[in-house]
Amino acid sequence: MTTMVADHLQTVGESPNALRNRLIFGFGGMLIGQFLAYLDIQIVNSSLAQIQAGTSASSDEISWVQSAYLIAEVVMIPLSSYLARWWGTQRLFMISCAGFTLMSVLTGLSSDIDTMIITRALQGFIGGAMIPTVFATAFAAFPPERRMISSVIMSTVISMAPTIGPTLGGQITELLSWRWLFFINVPFGLLVLFLVGRFGDFDRPDPRLARNFDWTALICMALFLMCGQYVLEEGTGEAWFQSDLILGLTVLSLMGGALFVWRSLKSANPIVELSAFADRNFRVGCFLTFISGVGLFGSTYLLPLFLARVRGDSPGQIGATMVVSGLMMFAMGPISTRLAQFVPPRPQIILGFSIAAAGMWISRDVTPEWGFNQYLVLQITRSAGLALVMFTTQNITMGTLSPALMKSAGSLVNLSRNLGGAFALAVLTTVLATHSAQHFHDLSAGFSVTQAGGAEMINGLTAHMQDLGLSQPEAAARKMMSSILRRDALVMAFSDCYSFLAIGFVFAALVSLSAKPTRLSNVPVTPNTIKPNDPVE
Repeated sequence: MTTMVADHLQTVGESPNALRNRLIFGFGGMLIGQFLAYLDIQIVNSSLAQIQAGTSASSDEISWVQSAYLIAEVVMIPLSSYLARWWGTQRLFMISCAGFTLMSVLTGLSSDIDTMIITRALQGFIGGAMIPTVFATAFAAFPPERRMISSVIMSTVISMAPTIGPTLGGQITELLSWRWLFFINVPFGLLVLFLVGRFGDFDRPDPRLARNFDWTALICMALFLMCGQYVLEEGTGEAWFQSDLILGLTVLSLMGGALFVWRSLKSANPIVELSAFADRNFRVGCFLTFISGVGLFGSTYLLPLFLARVRGDSPGQIGATMVVSGLMMFAMGPISTRLAQFVPPRPQIILGFSIAAAGMWISRDVTPEWGFNQYLVLQITRSAGLALVMFTTQNITMGTLSPALMKSAGSLVNLSRNLGGAFALAVLTTVLATHSAQHFHDLSAGFSVTQAGGAEMINGLTAHMQDLGLSQPEAAARKMMSSILRRDALVMAFSDCYSFLAIGFVFAALVSLSAKPTRLSNVPVTPNTIKPNDPVE
């Protein structure tokens, strides 16, 4: 890893106060950029109907407003570790932020769905570099006894941004318009450029990395990640492996992944340093990060979808309901910091996954009549549990690695989280589609107008349709009854999704036992990190 803050700034004669300010303001600017990159993953969720109307998109096309961003972003995340070593963290971050801001403006100005998909893909690809670079800086620029604080702050940003995305997006769309979902990035992007440009000179670039750049490995990695992400995003709609396209892309993704790993292990100058996986804690931590990504993005996907499709809530109403998750994530920051002083990481992770699993298990009883209090319990347990896991998992994941691996490891950890989110959306979308169809079949088979209850319901609905003056009241009553059964089947499918999430959290809690015990204070200080006596303490 390139020489970090202390050694680098000492060579240019920085005073202790200047060193402290550079770390605070530079890292703070990077956190804002990371927040924007994560926020834009979910900010469109509660406003897709308005974007669809504004761009004249079909129901199939509108999903690509989010998919294009994620598919492109997932390629940049592992690549950014190499670029950060090559160009330096500051230069890479500023290029990423400037491109992200420009693409935000172009996306907001889009008048057709094709243009929006292109600009969203570029926004995700360029802006994706802002995510893992913050992760590496948080661990490499701070002394061991201060890494818990920097880690908690960073984890709060990571967990809050996608959680409050639907809330903020719904309010912006109702107060202004959907275009401001993207224009809102401009002032904050300019602030990031100023802070990072003025204070973010954290390391030195290494121009030698320009030599022998492994373009073949880059192509293989892109095929592996982009094809795999497409399969996860679109597999449900294409009937999975019944589609020649999905089958072909799956084979291409697997081949690309195998060739990428082979070249990375053989290369003396790999794009992504995979040797971090030799560390057991890193392997376990990446898996736990993957599951936390499943929970973070999966549960954030389910609740707005339930409110929109089952209850018919507006974007503003969805945002008002979802705000609890963001507040809970924020509140868990100081709680986790205090808890870490007394409880080792593994028990905290088990506790966090157990709380989240309990919340998901309770949510199996979801009904269309659930009100704010029921959603409150769901969001508090889910947010508190996942926040505790995310704040603590980073200690296990990065705590036993050498500083030389921090940048590559940071990219791999963030990639694990995003792949977990993509996996969650694919699985949950499939469960909703297949299980709702099966539940509707079962409910329809169990409902008969010849039964006393069934006949009474149809007669009551028919009388209601007659009162409304419909010409064919009985046909309208049967259609309404079918809609009721479909709604109930969909609710049951949502219940199944929450059950799967609960089971996944319990499994992750058991896996965390395989990690070696570690504490943040045990991480060795190296010449590439700030010394404990430096004034930033």
